[in-house]
Amino acid sequence: MIPSKAIRWLLAVLALACVIMLPSPASAAPAGEWGFRGLLRDGGKQPVSGAVVEIRDGDQVVGTDTTDEKGRWGVIPVSGPGTYTLTIDTTAAGGHFAGDEYEVEKELVDSPTTLPVLNVVVSTTESSQQVASFTDRLAQRAVSGFNLGLLIAIAAIGLSLVFGTSRFTNFAHGESVTFGGLMGFVFAHVAGLPLLVAAALATILGGVFGWAQDVTLWRPLRRKGVSLITLMIASIGISMAIRSLMQFFFGNASRGMTEESWGTVTIGPVVMPATSYASMGISILVLTAVGLWLKYGRIGTATRAIANNAALAATSGVGVDKVTRIVWVLAGALAALSGVLLGVFNQVSFDMGFNLLLLMFAGVILGGLGTSFGTLAGSIIVGVCTEVLVLWIPADMKYVGGLAVLVIVLLVRPQGIFGRRERIG
Repeated sequence: MIPSKAIRWLLAVLALACVIMLPSPASAAPAGEWGFRGLLRDGGKQPVSGAVVEIRDGDQVVGTDTTDEKGRWGVIPVSGPGTYTLTIDTTAAGGHFAGDEYEVEKELVDSPTTLPVLNVVVSTTESSQQVASFTDRLAQRAVSGFNLGLLIAIAAIGLSLVFGTSRFTNFAHGESVTFGGLMGFVFAHVAGLPLLVAAALATILGGVFGWAQDVTLWRPLRRKGVSLITLMIASIGISMAIRSLMQFFFGNASRGMTEESWGTVTIGPVVMPATSYASMGISILVLTAVGLWLKYGRIGTATRAIANNAALAATSGVGVDKVTRIVWVLAGALAALSGVLLGVFNQVSFDMGFNLLLLMFAGVILGGLGTSFGTLAGSIIVGVCTEVLVLWIPADMKYVGGLAVLVIVLLVRPQGIFGRRERIG
């Protein structure tokens, strides 16, 4: 029997969060004005001034503007909705930009719209003519990839635990990541709570979200004997429905988790935002705690027993349903925390979890299905390869490079790095 009071409470919280996320009338664009305006900041959320922003419609230049001392540029008018190319020329911006140009294709659906913050670390005290050596750039990319790998691992371990206890591949897991990011945005940006408090509240709500999914949907379907293939297809539909709902309330724009500036930290050749180092520290602590819980905790040991042989674990007195419920709560909480950290590391958007889902699956498969420690190793490998390969391939193809590494490893070791060989037939 589903506890109706708890479900009503959860729906009320979700409805309130959705109402809070609705854009305020004061921020609406003037009627009849179509164009782009934006804010350019570096990886430490410091404004970048002097960059030239150019809008192109195909090969035709529509308009240009230069960022001011606050990193802002005014509205560059365009004729109407469509897909435009925004080029940012950083020749005069200085630092590690070193005169590079960055292009972003953006579909104009409202007026005015905001270009996502350029996630590039820049030090304004260095000469614009100073270009980092290949070794320095390799170190920078490797550390950035390690951070990305940790964020993937936090989310992917929950996905792996759900698969281990129920043999269910949940394609809606990415929406739990998005849920955490959006809740973190609501608490930190809208409600103005401290970032750590916002992260804690979003993580708790993520656990509640995971519990609600199991209680209202997946457990009833499992009890009715629905096949795993049907469950997987259902999860794809649930993913699309939740993502569309989040897009409806949150909109298409990417937004920063907080307006606070944390500055950058330089360690050797690596220059990264302080928030990235904090994210790595939190990720390592959380992953260590989960690992110790799985190895020494009573419920963690039961989780591993169910993953190895659910029928044998049940005959040994392990409450399979209870442990599975706890695993869903843990998976939702970890995914939500990953969403918050990813929102701080990058930005928050309605499809951020969906974009990360393929990398999560890559980490799980590369490490070995059903092995949490393998998932950690696989996720870090995927994250590092994804970022490092940008040194040789275009940035918009970096995910392809990470997945290519997955294919190569599976050709040599089909069961994954830590997976066990199984006899079929």
